[in-house]
Amino acid sequence: MTLTVADVAGRLAARTHPARAAAWDAVGLQVGDPGAAVRSVAVVHEVTESVTIRLLSEPVDLVVSYHPLLFRPAARMVPDRSPSGRAVRLLTAGIAVVVTHSDFDAMAGGMSDAMAEALGLTDITGFAPAVASEQVKVVTFAPPAAVGPLIDAMAAAGAGRIGDYERCAFTVDGFGRFVAGESTSPVAGAVGAANEEPESRIEMVAPRSRVDAVVTALLATHPYEEPAFDVYPVVSNQLAGGRIGSFGGSWADLVDLVTTRFRPEGLRIAPVDGVRPRRVAVSPGAGESRIGPAVAAGCDVLVSGDISHHRMVEANDRGLSIIDPGHAATERPGMARLHGLVTELLGGDAHVRDMTDLA
Repeated sequence: MTLTVADVAGRLAARTHPARAAAWDAVGLQVGDPGAAVRSVAVVHEVTESVTIRLLSEPVDLVVSYHPLLFRPAARMVPDRSPSGRAVRLLTAGIAVVVTHSDFDAMAGGMSDAMAEALGLTDITGFAPAVASEQVKVVTFAPPAAVGPLIDAMAAAGAGRIGDYERCAFTVDGFGRFVAGESTSPVAGAVGAANEEPESRIEMVAPRSRVDAVVTALLATHPYEEPAFDVYPVVSNQLAGGRIGSFGGSWADLVDLVTTRFRPEGLRIAPVDGVRPRRVAVSPGAGESRIGPAVAAGCDVLVSGDISHHRMVEANDRGLSIIDPGHAATERPGMARLHGLVTELLGGDAHVRDMTDLA
């Protein structure tokens, strides 16, 4: 069987769950034909100009990139030195691009765990949930005998997925009360009477993008003439984008480990006098937004990138020390992890080239 771009994207999505990426993120297939054949894959940190030149001189069928190539809508599509220009050049060369970013950050064993493990942290837990993509909860009420078919139909339409679990639903039994009009043909109860019938409440979450499909499946499967259902927005099942762990060494030990394991081009530190790094928070990439959650979690240190001087001062005022090795350096341990994941998922079905160096 010929492996396609869609096949690779699907295998990756089954592990990283792109539907649970941050709302601001751009993940999944960004460039290329889903049906195109894949014999060779390159794993990269970011599709920069230098990476694009290398890919065009040493072509592959598919690129798996950690950073999105296209973050913002493009106003023009010409083959120049810009993200959209690189997309045009790669597309013309028949090279597809699939992205896994904040979903890979939060994934068990992904970017954040790699960062924590590189520093030797123990008792690692998640913190600072990402602002996930928009979700809804679909609720309906049906006779107990219809519960199974409804859950099956709604799940097939895209509802009920939570991480690696599918067909997730909550049900509770109760009674529905109604008076059926003269022109109706109720499944249960009598026309014109005050009826009380046993019903089950069914709740399932779904991406907002799948609402129409899920409701269509609900209506097609429901036995009632007039099914009652609700759709409302929810904030739920968010993945933790950062990690917290225990550290047994000194401040100097932690700084040395950051320098050795992350190999930063520059290192900015803002220690709080007299505070030992017993509880350390890590967050790959830009971590200013994680200062508050790190303080609330009782951390002594936050290791992350792109933290401004003023936010460092604010963190110190709140008792939190900062180590900032730079945005890309915090992602160095996780890139080896991403290459390993893609290699594992393809299992020899395609050649995987390691282009994860950050130089």
